[in-house]
Amino acid sequence: MAADNNHNLDKRSSKCNVFNTQEKSLSSQPVIFNPDFFVERLRHEHPQAFTDLVLSNITRLIDLPGDEFSQLSGEAEPRVPTTSAAGGFLRSLNFLKRKEKGLVFGAPLTEEGIAQIYQLIEYLSKNLHVEGLFRVPGHSLRQATLKEMLNAGAEIDLETGDFHPNDAATLLKAFLGELPEPLLTHRHYLAHLKIGELTRFDELGNKSTVPDKERQIEAFQLLFMLLPPANRSLLKLLLDLLYHTARNQHVNKMSAINLATMFAPHVIWPKNVTASDLQGNIEKLNKGVASLIRYSQKLFKAPAYIKEYARLYFTGSAVLKSNDDMTLCSGAKNGPTAAVSLCTPTKRSGPEVSDTEHQDYTQSALRELYQQVNKMPESAKKKKLIKQFEKVQSPSDSKAPVCRRHWRSRSLGEKIKRKVLGSQILMDKENGRLKPPQLSMCGSPKATKKD
Repeated sequence: MAADNNHNLDKRSSKCNVFNTQEKSLSSQPVIFNPDFFVERLRHEHPQAFTDLVLSNITRLIDLPGDEFSQLSGEAEPRVPTTSAAGGFLRSLNFLKRKEKGLVFGAPLTEEGIAQIYQLIEYLSKNLHVEGLFRVPGHSLRQATLKEMLNAGAEIDLETGDFHPNDAATLLKAFLGELPEPLLTHRHYLAHLKIGELTRFDELGNKSTVPDKERQIEAFQLLFMLLPPANRSLLKLLLDLLYHTARNQHVNKMSAINLATMFAPHVIWPKNVTASDLQGNIEKLNKGVASLIRYSQKLFKAPAYIKEYARLYFTGSAVLKSNDDMTLCSGAKNGPTAAVSLCTPTKRSGPEVSDTEHQDYTQSALRELYQQVNKMPESAKKKKLIKQFEKVQSPSDSKAPVCRRHWRSRSLGEKIKRKVLGSQILMDKENGRLKPPQLSMCGSPKATKKD
């Protein structure tokens, strides 16, 4: 019997190979076939450097005050709307009991549990034509039977006709609703609200009501990189299913917003809350989940600058360029800080890039960026950017180093800088050993070598 169970688990695991890390799936292939190879390597070999890099770019896109940033980074416990502390305590006890029993429903998310639930997802992906899928409830007795089989770790042949697609759809929502915390986690709750507030600017430079899709997609990409691996795996499977369901709305009558209304309470609402607890955020949350469904095919890719940064981290380049406005370089290429600095990785074998090539690349990037700024509508923001370019082209002769903070994250920038650099750069400033920095392509100061 044990051998049969192991065999069934192996079969289900083979169906769910999307959960395996990219290092395992590509261990025998050249790196060139996996553009995210260095990103995943940075995540696993230097998790703190990876987290700091992602967080610094998230704060460039959305405004996160100190408490909200501490919550997202894991330095503080998440504070979300709640109804009853006693009820939450009792639910926590139930989760622990279910975990000890090895149950799937109501237990913390695991790869084994995802492998069981994948049977429902695979079955539903073949029945996207069913009208009212995820809206029409299934039969309660069939659902109870199916739930018991999944909790027992059984491999189920859903093609026999014993169960209806509505049974599987309702049970999938029930599984998500019984997780100890939402699939998108409590820590990310406030960040999702802020992403929903990203809108375009009008011709006068004022915020409009039109969502800024590009910035939202970029923010989602970064935020998903901070999810626990199991949450990220199941989220990708779920959003793929809902994306293809919405593409068949002409048959099943389920659009992206309809699906979002069905799933938002299960994947993003904080636990133990009611609709009244969320007050005016319900519509914002529903629209956010609808955006996840519409853009799902783009959300699980690392932004291009993250890929380039991670590649340079491991290929021995002397200069790393961050997409954030502040520099993360300490300028110390020797000593213990070189091992932890995001911008000065340990020297490795590989071709070195000359200073001339770096300067040519920087100048070319500056020209391209300047052209993009000129195309922007006239506004105070545009004037501010033009002034920054003037400083780049004709730097001041002052001995004081240029220090430009991002207008969205002035306090957070210093916090991240202190976390990454430690006290080394402060000591260097006190001793007067830093030269006036050169500017990178984003206008950020680059640390120079000491005399």
